[in-house]
Amino acid sequence: MPQDSLPPNHRRAFLKSTAAASAASLYTTNLFAGQVAGANNRLSTAFIGMGRMGQGNLTHAMRQDNVEVVAVCDVYEPNLNKAVDMTKNKAKAIKDFREVLADKSIDAVCISTPDHWHAYMTVEACKAGKDVYVEKPICVTVDEGSKMVQAARKYNRVVQAGTMQRSGIHFQTAAQIVKSGDLGQVTFVRTWNYGNTEPAGIGNPPDAEPPKELNWDMWLGPAPMRPFNANRFGIDPKAFSHFRWFWDYAGGMMTDWGIHLLDIVHMAFDEAMPTAITSLGTKNYIKDNRDTPDTLQVTYEYPSFIATYENRLGNANSMMGKGYGILFHGNKGTLFVDRSGFHLVPERGSTLTERSEKSSNNANDAHWKNFLECIRTRQRPISDVEVCQRSTTACLLGNVALRSKLRLDWDSKRWTTQQAEARRFLSKEDRKPWRIVV
Repeated sequence: MPQDSLPPNHRRAFLKSTAAASAASLYTTNLFAGQVAGANNRLSTAFIGMGRMGQGNLTHAMRQDNVEVVAVCDVYEPNLNKAVDMTKNKAKAIKDFREVLADKSIDAVCISTPDHWHAYMTVEACKAGKDVYVEKPICVTVDEGSKMVQAARKYNRVVQAGTMQRSGIHFQTAAQIVKSGDLGQVTFVRTWNYGNTEPAGIGNPPDAEPPKELNWDMWLGPAPMRPFNANRFGIDPKAFSHFRWFWDYAGGMMTDWGIHLLDIVHMAFDEAMPTAITSLGTKNYIKDNRDTPDTLQVTYEYPSFIATYENRLGNANSMMGKGYGILFHGNKGTLFVDRSGFHLVPERGSTLTERSEKSSNNANDAHWKNFLECIRTRQRPISDVEVCQRSTTACLLGNVALRSKLRLDWDSKRWTTQQAEARRFLSKEDRKPWRIVV
């Protein structure tokens, strides 16, 4: 990653990263809970946010040999009880995450809450001396991402983001194909999520009193105070939570799925950031009460190529017969990749050979294994917070361009837009007492 493309407050940390990695071997005591480091240590781990994603992370973590799940935390009692059951009643049930962070015996936390909580909890966990696995996107504003990186570096914490595709062997091979130049000059990259859902979408439930099993005020946390609405809370046994479709808590498909796709694009191009962003999108098909668009196209200008992210909910016909994916278009060939594998198609007259490779490992398990190994070695993980900050920021800028109705020029050195009128979308005012202080 070229150091001159980093935000100013991160550049010094980047220049010192190699020295820091070498110095890690000098640590003879465990940085978690003051225990002596050793091969037989089991990490006392707590899980915050026990919805569908949190339960998935809990499952992957419990497959690892050196993880002891000592606590699970959620503001919604049914999810909390289910998580305790998953640990065979070994984990303590906690309703306030601050109790988790105050427990000095806990070495690491996994944060799988709604997106609007990610930044505050990560920063506070770093300040409490805990290593962190935080779900993607790591934040809902550009400013939050910078504070998360600052906290990780200031408090010497290992922070792994949940962009687990980086731990997929076939994704790593695909990225290396692009890096190697086998595709020739790549001038265009397409990413997409297509689907065809019913126009009714998630419906239009009225505002109501929150269920007695839910602490709604705590669920909202730093987000604006709103009446309880079943869609804003979003628990759905047939889907991931619908909070994703409201600007107060998330960024729609652009940040929920776009980050998985653009993150691999960034990996293939050595974490380059876009230099310009345009975005068009609207809600003209779905009739429910979501905020975010049902049809979206974002175009990114990177230093050497153009990339697009496309999402639509009214038509599922797609390239390669896939509902989502990434296409790298080079003058010698095209490479398609998704979670099932990759497929390389030569251009006419190219010397390349058509090639396919299926997924060969469980990326989620590998991602957790990488996180735990980095806790032991104090190395940067494969989806280090600063790496995911870049991917998250690219996605957030797609939404900023949409909501500001501006073409954005991105200044990687100052980590802001050249358009001053767009900067109000780069940060937000948090509801008291949840202001982030590094």
